[in-house]
Amino acid sequence: MAPEPPLLTMSGITKLFPGVRALDGVALEVQAGEVHCLLGQNGAGKSTLIKVLAGAHQPDDGEITWRGETVQLKSPIAAMRLGVATIYQELDLVEGLSVAENVFLGHEPTSAGFIVRTREGRLAAKALLARLGHPEIDPARPVGDLSAAQQQIVSMARALSHDVRLIVMDEPSAALDPDEVDNLFRIVDSLTADGVAVVYISHRLEEIRRIGDRVTVFKDGRTVAVGLPAADTPTRDIVAMMTGRDVAYVFPPRPEEPAAATAEPVLRVQGLSRKGEFAPVDLELRPGEIVGLAGLVGSGRSEILETIYGARRASTGTVTVAGEQLRPGSVRRLI
Repeated sequence: MAPEPPLLTMSGITKLFPGVRALDGVALEVQAGEVHCLLGQNGAGKSTLIKVLAGAHQPDDGEITWRGETVQLKSPIAAMRLGVATIYQELDLVEGLSVAENVFLGHEPTSAGFIVRTREGRLAAKALLARLGHPEIDPARPVGDLSAAQQQIVSMARALSHDVRLIVMDEPSAALDPDEVDNLFRIVDSLTADGVAVVYISHRLEEIRRIGDRVTVFKDGRTVAVGLPAADTPTRDIVAMMTGRDVAYVFPPRPEEPAAATAEPVLRVQGLSRKGEFAPVDLELRPGEIVGLAGLVGSGRSEILETIYGARRASTGTVTVAGEQLRPGSVRRLI
């Protein structure tokens, strides 16, 4: 008896943009019921490839086969009808619509072909949310009122509202705390037990060890490894493939006493806040220094930086650059 062909095979996929070869003959092979991890640095081509798989981009060259048959994914609708759902890192939800309306957007339960059956949609959405471990989310609530983590659950429920055989998850844990990550992995385990394949994109290599079956690595728009066993491939080797350098050279040794420790700050932020977005923040940055700003998606990191930059008007606080205090909204002055 002949073995089953892979659920999905992408081979020789090329995508050109003006002045950029985003994908240069890349390959990906996914089996039914597996978690296939797609790795690579920012700009390696991962997002472009999943947009080709989602039907949002058309490849300039290459072939896509689904269960052994060549297919053309000319639109996101064509990909969804085939059984491919994509959950992007930047969620594509309609904040003014309810949870249930987002879950069934474009395929609402109807009577006589045009009368939307609201109650039926809410009950079905509630069942999907319960399957995802979040029965507390109200299907009638506007999506814009939910947290970033809850919005991601709604996006996953929307994917499951279709007859999907492959789900692409782009950085799904970025907006989640540790307990929510555990729930995400429980969901993924449940999906793969039902034969659904998951393409999982993450920069957190510890997650790959925990959940992945196989790994494909991209670098600079090219495939450098296809289908490596996730459990048996050393992290050192994965990092080397992603960066093109041995891991020993990725993080050079720190000096004993950085010069920045005694230098005057080039940037000083004092008591900076925006009502309803973030509480007062103090921050100093010295020459040659890297300061990390950490937090989950939706925690206010971008808003803080945009306010420092002057793209948002602060409610309180000051921003001083090289000893000069800047007036509010001074983007031009900062440039």
